[in-house]
Amino acid sequence: MDQEDQVKTSRFIDLQRLKRYPSGRLTTWLATMVGWVLVLIATPIGLWTVEAGIFPFLASLGVLAQLGATISALSLEWSARRILAIGAAVFALAWLVEFWGVMTGFPFGEYSYTPAMQPQIGGVPALIPLAWMMMLAPAWGVAQAILGGKQARLKGWYWLLFAALAGAAFTAWDLYLDPQMVAREMWAWKAAGGVTFFGIPWANYVGWWLTSSLITLLIRPTRLPVLPLLAIYAVTWIFQGIGLGVFWGLPGPALAGFVAMGFFTLLAYFSARAEASQADKQQSATGETGAW
Repeated sequence: MDQEDQVKTSRFIDLQRLKRYPSGRLTTWLATMVGWVLVLIATPIGLWTVEAGIFPFLASLGVLAQLGATISALSLEWSARRILAIGAAVFALAWLVEFWGVMTGFPFGEYSYTPAMQPQIGGVPALIPLAWMMMLAPAWGVAQAILGGKQARLKGWYWLLFAALAGAAFTAWDLYLDPQMVAREMWAWKAAGGVTFFGIPWANYVGWWLTSSLITLLIRPTRLPVLPLLAIYAVTWIFQGIGLGVFWGLPGPALAGFVAMGFFTLLAYFSARAEASQADKQQSATGETGAW
C-alpha cells in the first residue's frame, strides 16, 4: 500500500468510528456543532455591527452553544442520568473553587469578576462553572486519546497521568481565554506583580492545572466518545487562534494558545488514529473495529 492509499485508509477508519453511534444522536451532535460554529462566526460580526457592549451576551451564547455540543457528544456514550450527575459535580466543584478563589486569592491569584456577566452566585458568574464543563470534557477526550488502551500497563499510575494530561490540555485553553476576557473587562486581576503572561499571573495557570486535574481525578470519566470530544477541542483551537490573532488584537496570547492547544490536538489525534488502526488489524478476522 503506497502513502496515498494509507492516508485514504486512515481517513476512512476515522469516519468509520462515527458510524458506531446511533444515527439520531450522531445527527443531533453534528447539528449542535454547526450551531456552535455559527455562533463563533457571528461573534465578530455582532461586535462590528452592533457595539462592544454586546460581548457579554455573545460570550454567554458561545458558552451555551459549545456546552450543548459537548453534552450532545457525551450523549453518544453516556446516559442522560450520567451526564446530569457528572455535569452537576463539575458545576459544583468548579463553582466552589472559583468562589474560594474570589474570596481568598487561592489557588488562582487575586482577581474578581466584573458585573458584566450575569447572573452571579457569590460573586461568580453562573456561566463560569458551565464553561468548565464545556471544555473539561473535551480535555478528557484528549487525555483518553493520548493514553489509549494503556490502563492495564500503567496500573495505579493511569488515573494520575490521565488527570495530569487532561488538566494540561484544559489549561492550554486558558492561554487564550484569560487575556481576552481581561481585555473585554469580564474580570480583573489585582496588581499582578513580577513576570506575568500578558498581565495574567502564572499562579493562575498553576491553579487551573491543579484544579482541573483534581476534578478529573475525583470523577475518573470512562467510556468517552473520543473522536467527537477531540473535534470540539480542535474547533476551539482553530477558532480561538483566529479570533485572538485576527479580530481581538491579541497576537501574543493567540500564538501561545495556538501552539499549546495545537500540541495536544495533534498528539491526541495521531495517538488515537495509530491505536485504532492497530486495533483494526488485530480484530479484522472477527469483523469488529477498534473504538475511539
